[in-house]
Amino acid sequence: MNKSLNDWLAHLETAHSSGLIDMGLARVSEVKEKMGLKPHCPLVVVAGTNGKGSVCAFLSKIYAEAGFKVGMLSSPHLLRFNERIRINDQEVSDEAIVVSFERIEAARGETSLTFFEFNTLAAVDIFIREAVDVMVLEVGLGGRLDAVNIFDADVAVVTNVDLDHQSYLGDTIEQVAFEKAGVFRSGKPAICGQNPPPESLKQHADNIGAEMLLVKRDFDYEKLEQQQWSFRFHPRSGSQKGKERNRNALPIPALRGSYQINNAACVLAVLECLNEQLPVDIGSIKRGLLLVDHPGRFQVLPGRPLVILDVGHNIHAARGLRQNLIALPFAENRIAVFSMLSDKDIGQVLSILSDQFDEWYIAPLDCPRGMTLSALEKVMQQHGIDEVHQFNSVHNALQTALSKAGENDRITVFGSFYTVAEAMTHLQH
Repeated sequence: MNKSLNDWLAHLETAHSSGLIDMGLARVSEVKEKMGLKPHCPLVVVAGTNGKGSVCAFLSKIYAEAGFKVGMLSSPHLLRFNERIRINDQEVSDEAIVVSFERIEAARGETSLTFFEFNTLAAVDIFIREAVDVMVLEVGLGGRLDAVNIFDADVAVVTNVDLDHQSYLGDTIEQVAFEKAGVFRSGKPAICGQNPPPESLKQHADNIGAEMLLVKRDFDYEKLEQQQWSFRFHPRSGSQKGKERNRNALPIPALRGSYQINNAACVLAVLECLNEQLPVDIGSIKRGLLLVDHPGRFQVLPGRPLVILDVGHNIHAARGLRQNLIALPFAENRIAVFSMLSDKDIGQVLSILSDQFDEWYIAPLDCPRGMTLSALEKVMQQHGIDEVHQFNSVHNALQTALSKAGENDRITVFGSFYTVAEAMTHLQH
């Protein structure tokens, strides 16, 4: 029987004997070779603790505005699996994904693959068959052993490095940075949006002969008056040396958050590195910055009360969320609709954000890794958070918050992709 996409996804969630995550490239590389997956266009790989999805969204939109056909792989999805595989920012069809899944199934033989490995192979298979002009691939977890890393990046980006997924990537920044640096390639540009970079990241780039381009050293940006910013590309060494460029009067990106200009600067550095193969005019850059859409990343919804959706779920993201909330106008009552996964550092996140809310509406997540209501309440008590209201679902928590909030109040939904996805589903209905 022919499987539907939903049939396939249900099957893939339990198909691999080691579960959803099984770090390593041997199995997926073997299937890639059997399928003959060889990209014939520039390929950008984006890694980092936070911001990699935004960088991919910027790249996809700007290249599409410049007239190129862009294939983008991202993860995780919020509402539909198809969000992960896009061409010119449009989700590919169920049929296209199913055809690729069937091709993978036929090629893999006895080789077992994880959900994300199927996802990665399918995306590149679709992009090759659709003859895209450029591929933008977002790393799922880490970099060195992530399925995306079976493909060689013409330009690799590491947005930033902080602690997350410690059980897979290590307990120190240096260990995590080494894993992320695994996407760098010898003789190819390796863009880093964090200065100073972790020593292990810099050392790995030096060891393999990657051409590191560092923010505030090889490229820079400045926020200007009148909602504008400028970008300067001035590499100090490597094949990009001498390719200087200034981009002035750039519009503030449509994606909210102070960190988005840093993300956008990394994107403009990528454009410069690939300029000979994929020339982009200033008009396309400006339109891309203004038209980019990436739901759930400090997404401010129209109307009153103010509602913010943020998928932030680690320490680095919590710091960014705090900074963005402080920059907002005064709100009479600040409500958090909140839940997290049990394998995340909820204690640190609450320490960073506890003073930014007057009330907390907490709920369990409907997934195996979700924290229980009692576990959430216990951590709240440990952090001295008193104004806590319990609900049996994020849906009900948000519905109550919306019914009680006045027009000068603010509701922030955050803590996990699952939290935001459930809220978005409720808001759509």
